[in-house]
Amino acid sequence: MADSERPAKLGLIIGNRGFFPAHLASTGRQDMIRVLQTAGVEVIALTPEESQAGAVETFQEASRCAELFRKHRDTIDGIIVSLPNFGDERAIADTLRLAALPVPVLIQATPDTPGKMTISDRRDSFCGKMSACNNLMQYGIPYSLTTLHTEAPGSDEFKKDLDWFLAVCRVVRGMRGLRVGSIGARPAAFNTVRYSEKLLEANGISVVTVDLSEILGRIQRMNADDPAAQKKLADIKSYVPTGDVPDSSLLKMAKLGAVIDGWMRENELHVSAVQCWTALEEYFGVVPCTVMSMMSNNLMSSACEVDIVGVVSMHALRLASGTPSALLDWNNNYGEDPNKAVCFHCANLPKHFFQDMKMDYQAIIAGTVGKLNTFGTVVGKVKASPMSYARFSTRDREGKIRGYLGDARFTDDPLMTFGGAGVVEIPRMQDLLRYICEQGFEHHTAANLAHTSAIVYEAATKYLGWEVYWHKA
Repeated sequence: MADSERPAKLGLIIGNRGFFPAHLASTGRQDMIRVLQTAGVEVIALTPEESQAGAVETFQEASRCAELFRKHRDTIDGIIVSLPNFGDERAIADTLRLAALPVPVLIQATPDTPGKMTISDRRDSFCGKMSACNNLMQYGIPYSLTTLHTEAPGSDEFKKDLDWFLAVCRVVRGMRGLRVGSIGARPAAFNTVRYSEKLLEANGISVVTVDLSEILGRIQRMNADDPAAQKKLADIKSYVPTGDVPDSSLLKMAKLGAVIDGWMRENELHVSAVQCWTALEEYFGVVPCTVMSMMSNNLMSSACEVDIVGVVSMHALRLASGTPSALLDWNNNYGEDPNKAVCFHCANLPKHFFQDMKMDYQAIIAGTVGKLNTFGTVVGKVKASPMSYARFSTRDREGKIRGYLGDARFTDDPLMTFGGAGVVEIPRMQDLLRYICEQGFEHHTAANLAHTSAIVYEAATKYLGWEVYWHKA
């Protein structure tokens, strides 16, 4: 199990203030823990034996809570600050400063009940949330907010916000410490996929390279009856209809897949980008598309044309939704509709994207190296679905990572073409396209069949420190 896929663990800070009823902090703590545990979250929090009501109010209680969090610093994914009453703004900020955990923080405040506004039951969390946020801003601690200013822990609104926050935590944790496999050199004609390996490393993303000759050398040493090759061959045949694809081509794909799998395991890599053309076709005799499609479908995103930052973009969307991502070209206009376009690749899209699919040959490269050497593409029409798109880019001159993202949908519009393709509809698409061109972004974009742009935007801008444009409808 990948570390980002394990059950979530959240630190919990319960705010309390002596002017307000402590019983609200006590019951609020119980309510919040029950909600989190029901959602499958492991909770790290002070007990009533360690502080009054298991909350933080004094500096000593803040220190105690911070020490508890530090003991779990390698496994805590995020922190929830819960305000069952006004809460002590200083103790909350001090706890987070002393814990010094670089994780997302969600601020929740419990609403008052109109019939319970006497001194014995009054919360004032509505007001206390503003004070807590003000202090966190002063301390320079980033934080996230619930959709409504006040939400009860057991409410439907908070359950939705908790799901959203857990996804933000997954993206942040999954991007920090990400290890990317770079297989082969980028195609010489694709300056567009240049990137700064040093900028990625400065952001906690490591790139591990391997020369294509090493992959081909390992394949050459692998016997046809090797168990890993035979297992991969069976997986390929059960994954996609192979039609009239020659057995020799299928075996080559199986060996390629088995070798890449082994290399990624050896180096503990999470995702990959592959030199998909034209050396593999000319000197080995297949395209790697099916192998890459299978990896992406198994949530180990794989990008073509050695687009390293492209696969980082894929991974961010994958972490947010928990479903496979693809890398696509912004490729064609769709008739005269300014808000529609054709997204295409030739293709290594995951099976998750298709309404129907089959294995075929790569029609573009076949004209150069011959059809027999280009079997292995996974082709079909992308199914109608909500979708999110995202693209990050390393900007060497600025010394930063920048990006754009948004929500859209794949439509049912007819499309007659080869490869893997779908028609995407985006409100104000011409504004987006102008932004992409004016800012010099690549022609590749990551796509995912879910609306997750708000999650990735929150993670990237607040917690990863990236500069991102959010194209809203």
